[in-house]
Amino acid sequence: MADEQEQPVEIEDEYKLGLDIGVEDESAEEGTSGSFTITSYGADYPVDTLVKRMKGEAFFIPKFQRNFVWSQRHASRFIESLLMGLPVPGIFLYKEADTGRHMVVDGQQRLRTLEFFYTGIFKEKAFRLVGVRSEWEGKTYNELDSDEKLKLDDAIVHATIFQQDEPKNSLKSLYFVFERINSGGIRLSPQEIRNCISEGPVLERVRLLNDDENWRAIFGEKKNTRLKDQELVLRALAMIHNRANYAAPMRDFLNSFVSEENQIDAATLSKLDAMFRQVMKIVNEAKGTPAFRPIRALNAAVFEAVTVGIAELLSHQAKPVVAQITQEYDKLLKNEAFMKACTSATATEEAVKTRQRLAIEAFADI
Repeated sequence: MADEQEQPVEIEDEYKLGLDIGVEDESAEEGTSGSFTITSYGADYPVDTLVKRMKGEAFFIPKFQRNFVWSQRHASRFIESLLMGLPVPGIFLYKEADTGRHMVVDGQQRLRTLEFFYTGIFKEKAFRLVGVRSEWEGKTYNELDSDEKLKLDDAIVHATIFQQDEPKNSLKSLYFVFERINSGGIRLSPQEIRNCISEGPVLERVRLLNDDENWRAIFGEKKNTRLKDQELVLRALAMIHNRANYAAPMRDFLNSFVSEENQIDAATLSKLDAMFRQVMKIVNEAKGTPAFRPIRALNAAVFEAVTVGIAELLSHQAKPVVAQITQEYDKLLKNEAFMKACTSATATEEAVKTRQRLAIEAFADI
């Protein structure tokens, strides 16, 4: 596999010195470790069955999947297509092995439109069809003729259902199917996908830590719309907890950290929380907003290595002198070997271990 490199990309936030913030974009990483086996099959569902399963949450939409974005006119046109007997795009569902419930991977706009129309409410107002053929214009579901209701109830939507057979207790295949299918024209970032399919204590904690005042002072007051700030927090926790077992690519390492089979117990998660807050407080006092920015962009590799180095120091020394942290930080960023490991093939095992070793050594003698 070709070396992975994190490329700086500009994002919309600006930090308080007036410069643009950039962070490395790891969404372009290619390849993955290991392999998996999935089973998939097709099923045709009548619309009334889909609505029933949505209401009963047998079909469910992940909590942090993108919001419903269709306009009432767009939603009405979808209903009109079904009333006209036209074919409509299918949906993708992931079947949970332990519960038998189905996660909606692709098709939430269509499924929610059906649920809203049958319920009669669209964004807190009556769901009346707009921009459709005259015989249906302005009608709610209950106002359709009985034969029209029956035609809509019996309209078929095709579903592709898949489940992962191997490895068991893993969502790896779901991650990749979600990444490739549910992009909506703008490719989802790795952290957006994690928030869709791996909801749990780790990601809940990440969102809380993303509000930490020292971290926000460093990253910038505005939260990143593509969740780059959350991903950096996750990366810090994962590396502090399990850096010895890092294996490329970075994306898979972070996915594994939040996966069900590697759930972190509450006590460990609390310790990681406290450590992250301590490190960010020290870094903010030592360097402020320019921290982790060798030039202008926030460098994720520098962030990760310095965080690990100071966390290692704190495990032995509770109250290091901030002035000494500043001095060693500045020296570290002038170290050619360190900066090479932060700017070239940054997600390889060699680069990660090199920069973390140099950071730990830099802060060890404070």
